[in-house]
Amino acid sequence: MNAQLKSIIIWVVAVIFTLASAFYQKMTGPTYPVRGHAEIGGKTIKYRLIRSYDLSDDARVTVMVPDTSIKGEIRLRRFKSFDSWQVQPMRRNGDTLIGTLPHQAPAGKVMYDVTLIKSGQRVLLNDHPAVLRYTGYVPRYILLPHIFFMFCAMLFSALTGLLVIFNGRNSYLYAWFTVISVGIGGLILGPIVQKFAFDAYWTGWPFGHDLTDNKSIVAFIFWVIALAVMKKNRENKLWPILASVVLLVVFLIPHSVLGSETDFTKDQKNIEAK
Repeated sequence: MNAQLKSIIIWVVAVIFTLASAFYQKMTGPTYPVRGHAEIGGKTIKYRLIRSYDLSDDARVTVMVPDTSIKGEIRLRRFKSFDSWQVQPMRRNGDTLIGTLPHQAPAGKVMYDVTLIKSGQRVLLNDHPAVLRYTGYVPRYILLPHIFFMFCAMLFSALTGLLVIFNGRNSYLYAWFTVISVGIGGLILGPIVQKFAFDAYWTGWPFGHDLTDNKSIVAFIFWVIALAVMKKNRENKLWPILASVVLLVVFLIPHSVLGSETDFTKDQKNIEAK
């Protein structure tokens, strides 16, 4: 196989691998909507229950239910609180049933479930309460570059690992691109995104346990070491392959797992103590 064809194949495999990893992370994340369908009154109702909200008003939970004889109710309480469950009827607007979740400060969470009702029949849409997290609004001019550089980091990391494994060219150059992408996307733009969303630049180690922050620094450290080793010995395969595997593993951890959240029980305990 000539070098040009091998390079094209490696690039195609790296792109496919990166897209698959990004899709997996998105689909498995704790902010990805709860989706499904339910049967009631001979009708199939599809639903999509949101789990993240970045505007300053109450979050709206909507379910498309054209049959006007079907009503709905939403049961809710704050996550990590001693609150009692509240049950509220959903209002109808045309074909849509609408429930609202009370707005919280960034990192505040509300858990909820939705029940559809028709002629005495009650159908619970989500067996386990969905948990919605409120965030601050992140401007697109910050969020989009952050996403772009993190995507580049995954792509260049996979590409470097494949080039090293199959003796391709320019692996050292793409290792540099990986370090730069992780540095800009994860360690510069990442904290800025975090500040807009949760009013804190860094909530990972040693200040907290946010895996999104922690995994960025872990990936960066491994790639800096790999780059330093490759600078001294371009034939080294162990460290770039190890760094590629580490970045893959840490970025397969769904975004926002163990992310910022408010523990309302602490506030309630303090009030009771007073």
